[in-house]
Amino acid sequence: MSEHQCNRSWVIGFVVCLLSLVFFQAAAVDAAAVDGYPNRALRIVVPYPAGGGTDAIARTMALKLSETIGQPVVIDNRSGANGIIGTDVVAKAKPDGYTALITLAIHAINPSLYAKLPYDSAKDFTPITLLAEYPYVITVHPSLPVRTVPELIRFAKVRPKALSYASSGNGSGPHLGMKLFEMSAGLQMVHVPYKGAATAMTDLIAGRVDLFFNNFLAAAPTIQSGRLRALAVTSAKRSNAMLSLPTVAEAGIPQFAVTGWYGLLMPAGVPQPIVTSLHESLVGTLRAPEVADKLAREAAVVVANNPQQFSVFMRAETERWAHVIQKSQLKIEAY
Repeated sequence: MSEHQCNRSWVIGFVVCLLSLVFFQAAAVDAAAVDGYPNRALRIVVPYPAGGGTDAIARTMALKLSETIGQPVVIDNRSGANGIIGTDVVAKAKPDGYTALITLAIHAINPSLYAKLPYDSAKDFTPITLLAEYPYVITVHPSLPVRTVPELIRFAKVRPKALSYASSGNGSGPHLGMKLFEMSAGLQMVHVPYKGAATAMTDLIAGRVDLFFNNFLAAAPTIQSGRLRALAVTSAKRSNAMLSLPTVAEAGIPQFAVTGWYGLLMPAGVPQPIVTSLHESLVGTLRAPEVADKLAREAAVVVANNPQQFSVFMRAETERWAHVIQKSQLKIEAY
């Protein structure tokens, strides 16, 4: 064997040994990271104000999760900029398994809605699980002479831009859900954005706007009292919270399905053993009666899928809303 060949063999052998060492060191780090995990408080960032629906769900879940893992679970409200501020906090957090984000469908909407984000919605996060999904309910003011979705479509088609629909803000789930409904049915209506669902609901009850993609928790009392009229739920299946209501698909727009959702993410790079450990703890937490009952009161259904399934789900949601935003020519330059 020539000197050149010997040197080459030595280099190859050295590289193989070095790679093996790196692999075993990485495995050891992963094992050390999950050994005894968690051994201190877990922080869940809620990118919305305290007292809201997402905050309430997060706190209910945190109480039970704390019991399950034997460590405190702290809620950290970082609201602002359509969820972007809190999301960015988690994107830039240390990937040690002690910082998580409870997020909504807006996570899949913002990448297409904003010209630039301070993070990459897909690459900067580790999916843990889709916690739950919930439908919206299409509500109208009782003065509107429609009682079903087909009646609404017929009424709106002969009155282009005569009807107005509220939303909790440009690019919000209710806005894009109604925009998809409008596009699917071939309608032209006027969008009226509000700074939150509460003010949108107030104006709908007062008759200043005609329609709203409402959430069940807020809508139920107003529907029962007759202050608003419900036409349909937006999920693929009827909701157990209001079984008498048809789905939009049943009512005349085939395959239409829009749901809100809660998901849990961590920063990119969290060791896989920690992801597995936290996911297992969350599955048990979500199926606990006190958590499941809280979600059921919002007409939400526990999903608790695995990280890979949640990743696929988010990718599909992102593509779907990108299409709606593009067709609507909706873009926000700054957050």
